[in-house]
Amino acid sequence: MNKNLYVALMAGGVGTRFWPYSRNSQPKQFLDVMGTGKSLLRSTYERFLPLCPAENIFVITHEEHAAITKEQLPELSPSQILAEPMRKNTAPCIAYACHKINKINSDAIIVVSPTDHLILNEADFQQTISKVADQAKSQDKLITLGIQPTRPETGYGYIQFIENKNSLKKVKTFTEKPELSLAKKFLDSGDFVWNAGLFIGGIQAFLDAYKKYLPEMNEIFDDIADKISTPEEKSAVRSAYAQVKNISVDYGIMEKASNVFVWPSNFAWSDLGSWASLHDLSPKDGNNNSISADVMLYDTRNSIIKGEKGKLIVVHGLNGYLVGAFGNVVIVCEKDKEDLFRRFVNDLKSKTNGAEFL
Repeated sequence: MNKNLYVALMAGGVGTRFWPYSRNSQPKQFLDVMGTGKSLLRSTYERFLPLCPAENIFVITHEEHAAITKEQLPELSPSQILAEPMRKNTAPCIAYACHKINKINSDAIIVVSPTDHLILNEADFQQTISKVADQAKSQDKLITLGIQPTRPETGYGYIQFIENKNSLKKVKTFTEKPELSLAKKFLDSGDFVWNAGLFIGGIQAFLDAYKKYLPEMNEIFDDIADKISTPEEKSAVRSAYAQVKNISVDYGIMEKASNVFVWPSNFAWSDLGSWASLHDLSPKDGNNNSISADVMLYDTRNSIIKGEKGKLIVVHGLNGYLVGAFGNVVIVCEKDKEDLFRRFVNDLKSKTNGAEFL
């Protein structure tokens, strides 16, 4: 166990692509998506416990989800839940965590992790984190985990690296969700990996990167640094978030910095980014249906049927659909049409009574 290792779990998203299962009141990371008896947040938290002291794990989430975070992770002290007053993407979120942790341990190595991803072989993952953390203790590198691609996936970002004989590779380029033809070229080239969205670095390497590539944001957080971990923290963070711009750490820092490296990895990983990805990873019946509901199925295949206990769902004649009953919403939709779910949510936002369904 590494006492200098700290973990920042990002749990502030709203899970639009998993609507209507994922709602504003309970986004994807707080749900037991895989039917394991644990939410994705809980599973992520437990995945890091063998690596560092429990008091070194922090969760960054929207303030409206601070209570459910505490409910699902009762071990956390109030100071370990960093409540964002508004959503401003990942760069402010990580800056907040870095300043919080830097005040505790200026020699810290920080792992920044999503909380809505699936990792199956956790022992391999933990060994990888330990090895990468050892590379980061020099406080001069920003390291991202790459996943060896197994197919020309168009729903993931890609990282191109410069080949060498070491496990740690210098990053050459980042590419977001390429077209299929380009994804095939990436796969064939052998020098691209999927971007797992998980970053590791010395705390000073992160703070230096903010100073160089996001100087305005850095100045805003520097101005409130002395108020963090004091009774004035909440009001100071609210003031900072009102000023910082909405930008991801990928665009703001990782794609610009010259000291970014990738560690290609082989552990089983999915970002659970869509209903189609959930279908791929779930147990299925003889007709390739993923079922977690009381159902009667007729001539139905390649589909997801999901609903609440005590609510019977009868389906006939569907191929490749999501059929779901979630609270006050029933949905029947082609499961592979990922972009439609964003459209559904955006259309609801424009309706007078739309908020009650979000």
